[in-house]
Amino acid sequence: MIKSSGRRGLTRLFQESVLDQLAVIALGRHAGFSLDEVGEMFGADGKPQLDRIALMDKADELDRSIKKLTTMRDGLRHAANCSAPDHLECPTFLRLMNIATKRKVT
Repeated sequence: MIKSSGRRGLTRLFQESVLDQLAVIALGRHAGFSLDEVGEMFGADGKPQLDRIALMDKADELDRSIKKLTTMRDGLRHAANCSAPDHLECPTFLRLMNIATKRKVT
């Protein structure tokens, strides 16, 4: 539980450990962990207890997302500059459509 340690005027004051908790929460959310998953990153004492396997699994998931997004970006750039008279005649654009719909490329 996050509690302030006092006030200075209208400003709440927090101990350094609370700021560390908030930083772990922010990092977890930015990495794509759910709030429940972030909650599991803390022990009963409120200190971070990071599951290294969960971190590695999330890193692997991010790698897959990066690969997919990179493929999509490259395909969109190709489509923007494609010299084919119709995008449906362009093999690269057709692959991009297949990726987007998760269809197998023939």
